[in-house]
Amino acid sequence: MMRAQVVVVGGGPVGMLVAAELAGYGVDTVVLEARGRVSERPKATTLHARAVQSLARRGHLPERAGRAGGSADFHFGGVPGLVITAPGTEPEPILKCPQAELERLFEARARAAGARVLREHRVSAIAEDGDGVRIEARGPHGPVTCFASYLVGADGARGTVRRQAGIEADSAPPTVYALTGIARLRDPDALEPGWRRTPRGWTVSKRTPDGYTHIRTLDCAGAYQDRDREPTPEEFRREVSRIAGRDIEMDETRWISRFSDFTRLARTFREGRVLLVGDAAHVHFPIGGQGLSTGVLDALNLGWKLALTVRGAAGEDLLDTYDRERRPAAREVVDNTRAQLALMRPGTDVDALRAVVADLVAADRATGRLADMISAQGTVLPPLGVGATREPSPWEGRFLTNTPLTTAEGGTDVIALLREGRPLLLLLGEKGRRHEARARPWGDTVRVVHALETPEVPCEALLVRPDGYVAWAAGEDGGLGEALSWCFPRKRAVDVGS
Repeated sequence: MMRAQVVVVGGGPVGMLVAAELAGYGVDTVVLEARGRVSERPKATTLHARAVQSLARRGHLPERAGRAGGSADFHFGGVPGLVITAPGTEPEPILKCPQAELERLFEARARAAGARVLREHRVSAIAEDGDGVRIEARGPHGPVTCFASYLVGADGARGTVRRQAGIEADSAPPTVYALTGIARLRDPDALEPGWRRTPRGWTVSKRTPDGYTHIRTLDCAGAYQDRDREPTPEEFRREVSRIAGRDIEMDETRWISRFSDFTRLARTFREGRVLLVGDAAHVHFPIGGQGLSTGVLDALNLGWKLALTVRGAAGEDLLDTYDRERRPAAREVVDNTRAQLALMRPGTDVDALRAVVADLVAADRATGRLADMISAQGTVLPPLGVGATREPSPWEGRFLTNTPLTTAEGGTDVIALLREGRPLLLLLGEKGRRHEARARPWGDTVRVVHALETPEVPCEALLVRPDGYVAWAAGEDGGLGEALSWCFPRKRAVDVGS
């Protein structure tokens, strides 16, 4: 029998990121992945601002990412003109990076940190067993049994972990028919790049560096009847031509697949010792590039909480906040993708609605409401549970923008201070020093940093989580000891061996 502290089922980018986080904290982690290698099939390519910012704080950001903040053009339901911005101290607000590249990056980081990645291992059964979870799988050399303190299901929309764990989900059936694939067009200019709406549906196309065109089609007239039937190159060509309204000749096609607006949201992201991340927890129509980003934020929210729980530095209450924080965020993504799809349907009423929304998108440059929703920069987390005897500060639950800081060692910033993965108690100016003694019992868990006062952080002390959100902020009634006691109770570590 193989033993680990955590088993991650599913080795896509979200599962590999969870493994990289856990192993980086010293947690004995095993990844079970059914595929033999990273799939090169084109999938997600967009990481939105909050996911990019959070990856930067944990040191997982791809080298291609810039650090100039700024703005990027985007859309809402195919309506152009949405502008997503990020502060100048943060990375660029939208990072275009193929999913396969992220998966390779996170796998390399997981392996380097000590995670055991077992490919060609397909999980068949799971069951809670005493103080852990028993996982049955079949590998290239026969059956394999693993036992772990916790199991993370990152095995996608069609995975087995959610069902095996008995986690119910709310779902909505598909109502649209969509195809995606890559083709070499006989006439490269036959399809205009970008989002194109016709009376018959939508095409979304983009040229690739090797001379192909990545094409997606959408027909809102109804769902397909045979979801599992493999689409043929001829079917793909006919559908692209039908929606475009002219014959589109293709000399070569590959990676053709179907998708739809089927949605599913697990009723809980945690059942005992089983936790869900990414598509295993939530499925929605792939518009707005939010799917991969949502999964990345799941992983970064869960990683430090599960690691500290396994190591005994935190308790079950902290781990329970994963569901309370990430399920509402996933629900908002499900809802806004439904709203965007409604804007893409045919009809004169929808045409009128699109005209109104176009004005709202243009006005959003001043308010940022839609942009913050799509980029997840508008997410504010509920208090962690330490507000029973005091009013939480307005800072609590908000993301701390990267800010230049001056310490005794010299210049630094929030991103650099969070990179080692420990919760950060940031004490600003002389007033902040009065909180240091209260934090000493947690010196093995919390990093304490003194910095000069700065107008960007008009607060004398902040407790910042590894994912960049503020867990506590100094107020007139103190409360640091209560916050630390709630987040990181002194508790014996869980250890099932290695």
